[in-house]
Amino acid sequence: MKNIIYLLLFAISWPSLAARQFDIEVILFKRNIAPEQVSESWPDNQKPVDLNGTIDFGDTARLQARGLTPMPSSQFELNGQYNKLQQHAGFTPLAHFGWRQGDLSRAAAPRIHFTAGKDFSAQFSADGTVKSAQPTEPADGQMDEGFNEESLISAQEETSSLRELDGTLRVYVQHFLFTEANFALREPSRREVIIGAEPLAPIEGSLEPAGSVQIGHLQEVKKQVKVEEFLKTYQFQQQRKMRSGETHYLDHPLMGMVIQIRRIDG
Repeated sequence: MKNIIYLLLFAISWPSLAARQFDIEVILFKRNIAPEQVSESWPDNQKPVDLNGTIDFGDTARLQARGLTPMPSSQFELNGQYNKLQQHAGFTPLAHFGWRQGDLSRAAAPRIHFTAGKDFSAQFSADGTVKSAQPTEPADGQMDEGFNEESLISAQEETSSLRELDGTLRVYVQHFLFTEANFALREPSRREVIIGAEPLAPIEGSLEPAGSVQIGHLQEVKKQVKVEEFLKTYQFQQQRKMRSGETHYLDHPLMGMVIQIRRIDG
């Protein structure tokens, strides 16, 4: 008898559980500070953000198929925070967006792909190196012998956007609300690159000069270094447990994220 009562109570409460929805509103911004001024170092080569299995935020059909609906700007409730960031000399807002989703587990909630900010694709390649001068067209309208379908695909990839901010965001429920953020902030920078070595005459009875190495105990060589411009990536990876209705701030030396998750019943 008790089991039947429990089943009836669960059946009555099931519609309210199934109807639970959340509005997620997000502001992404960067700090107006040179990375060199921050007392933290980042490697020049960073792994790109994994986009496998993600859904682009602009792909409304795929988002809705997974239970997510983009939020119109008329429903934003963090406009005050966005305006304060915009008016502050120390910050630059990059994106303000939101969506509604159901009570999704981590396995069911998709990772959403976002891009924002400047497009560096005209100046830099996907690996961060500066693009060389564009090749001239073959004379007399003749197609280059090396032109094929593979080179066409490469050319299309080269023209794809290379945004200042690129990354993924996922919100899910696992007893509590959780947010997983994985973003890459790109900024032009400079680095030293070794381009060769210049032989030096051996100096008897003296120590090796700084910055030189001995090769086969025959001669000394001096490293030749040049400074080149490249597009450096700074990673922002955080996972945070959250409470609905509260405004949370995820911090980073060069950027930040303001996020609010609001429970919608009914």
